[in-house]
Amino acid sequence: MKKKRIAIYPGTFDPITNGHIDIIRRALKLFDKLIVSVALNPRKNPLFSIEQRVNFIQEGVKDLKHVEILPFDNLLTEFAQANNSFVIIKGLRAV
Repeated sequence: MKKKRIAIYPGTFDPITNGHIDIIRRALKLFDKLIVSVALNPRKNPLFSIEQRVNFIQEGVKDLKHVEILPFDNLLTEFAQANNSFVIIKGLRAV
């Protein structure tokens, strides 16, 4: 049995943007499953609650398969290990 290639796309997603959705779509071309991990970081004073951010992402990717949205509040490495992922996706902002 082939092992699934699982990637994690972490961030606060406060709010999710078209750029985030673009990265999700691109990552799905490379991996069997993408976990969008929504960080609970109260020090950043998020505009939206974790539940709202998860819901916004779910709405934004409802037409995509193999995407899971999960909140997390531990170390990213621990989250990745718990979800059998060895790849972390990050976007870059151009100035």
